[in-house]
This record gives sequence, C-alpha cells and structure tokens, in this order.
Amino acid sequence: QLVESGGALVQPGDSLRLSCATSGRFLSGYSMGWFRQAPGKSREFVAAMTWSGRNQNYADFAKGRFTISRDITKSAVYLQMARLRPEDTAIYYCAARFGDDLFGEYDYWGQGTQVTVSS
Repeated sequence: QLVESGGALVQPGDSLRLSCATSGRFLSGYSMGWFRQAPGKSREFVAAMTWSGRNQNYADFAKGRFTISRDITKSAVYLQMARLRPEDTAIYYCAARFGDDLFGEYDYWGQGTQVTVSS
C-alpha cells in the first residue's frame, strides 16, 4: 500500500515536500518512483530511486529542482520540490516495482496527491 500526502496550493517559486508512506512491504529490492499527471496530459515520470539509494534518476524538468529520498526507518519516500512553476501543477503519484530497473513497469501505485502552483 502506498499513500501520498503533502500536496497543496502554492505560489510560483515556492517549495513543497511530498511524502509517500508505504506499508513496509516495499523495502529491500524495490525501486520507488514519483510520477505526475497534469490535466489533459499523459502521466509522466518525475524521479525514481532504488531503495538502497545507490541509483537515482530524474526527468529533465526535475533535475536541479526536485530531490527524491527515502527514510528506511519510516518506510517512507519523499519528493522535495523547489522553485515550483505553474507547469508543475499535476496530481503526483508514488509507485513501486520490484527490482533495480528504474524505468521498468511499476506495479504498485498510490492514489495521488494534488499539487497546484498558481499565483
């Protein structure tokens, strides 16, 4: 089970941290990812990491602004977002898949959390 939280209405330039609480099932051996879907658009990859933390990857729009991390003790994954732009407005989803392939098919998904960036 994956449960996202932290979505909010923020202004351009603000920062926001999204959280993804896992049931503890998605620990060693899993890759964790963040995706987003804006109105009228397809879902797109944002960032992902192996649970070990050794490998990470970001979409071009996320590089330098977003950071994915995890807290093993809390079985949680985070997406720290900075310098938010109106085009970052979307529903953000947490996802998990078994294995170290960050770009494979993700099998487990949360319900999403809404991020709106507007002045």
